[in-house]
Amino acid sequence: MATEGNMKIAALFVQKDGCYANLPNIDIWPIDRDARKYSGPYPVVAHPPCQLWGAFASINYKRWGGEHNRPGNDGGCFVAALRSVRKFGGVLEHPAKSKAFREYGLLPLGPGWQAIIDGGWVCEVWQSAYGHRANKSTWLYYFGSSTPFGLRWQRPEGSHQVGYHDQRGKERNKPTLRRREANATPIEFRDELIRLAANSNLHKTGNSPKLGIR
Repeated sequence: MATEGNMKIAALFVQKDGCYANLPNIDIWPIDRDARKYSGPYPVVAHPPCQLWGAFASINYKRWGGEHNRPGNDGGCFVAALRSVRKFGGVLEHPAKSKAFREYGLLPLGPGWQAIIDGGWVCEVWQSAYGHRANKSTWLYYFGSSTPFGLRWQRPEGSHQVGYHDQRGKERNKPTLRRREANATPIEFRDELIRLAANSNLHKTGNSPKLGIR
């Protein structure tokens, strides 16, 4: 996918061989480039690591201990991604119920974009609407000089599931996806995120939010 008007976009915290690789006008920042050091000037699509912000982070920390397992201790990845979106425009993606969104006051109320106090926008969207075989409910944070366009707000039930089996009974369980497919971003959803970043146009306006980040 080429970006609109050949605008260049930075894809932060992505896999070197993932769905953003080898796309025209996409500057990818995999682990070996350390996306925490991104300094512009392009708007971004950010996928900061989520393992230490999920529901099982506290359980794993209690079980195994270790500072590297401490919930929220992602080495500053999420806050760096948030700063990049606020400074250069674009969109940040994390799994629904991410405690990082609660930590930084970004909680969406469901499908549909909602404006928040820092001038950004948040929403919940299901990646199954874009071809993922599991529901994969996702939260987005968008910041830019242009309002975000509408997404696919439908919530089609996926044929598969991500992660552990439902403890409420076998009849509620579906086949579990392998980790790579579970973590993968569907191509149509990737293209939507790139379009959102291009839509933000923040790098042309020089705007920035007034509120800081802890």
